[in-house]
Amino acid sequence: MPPDQVDASSEDTELATTIGLYALGELSLGEAASRADVSRIGMREILDDAGIALRFGPQTKEEASDDVDVARRANE
Repeated sequence: MPPDQVDASSEDTELATTIGLYALGELSLGEAASRADVSRIGMREILDDAGIALRFGPQTKEEASDDVDVARRANE
């Protein structure tokens, strides 16, 4: 297989993995964008094209509690 096809396949696999991890809630939008080496806006477009809904705000009570703790520390 020519090297350019191997590279494209590896990049596709990495992007698919990143999309999957975001969909499972394992990565934030920023983490997914960084991992895919694209902007947050670019990652939003990639996720939209893949049919993955964007997550906004905390998804669990624990995440919400963490957000509150961060906000409290920022105001100290």
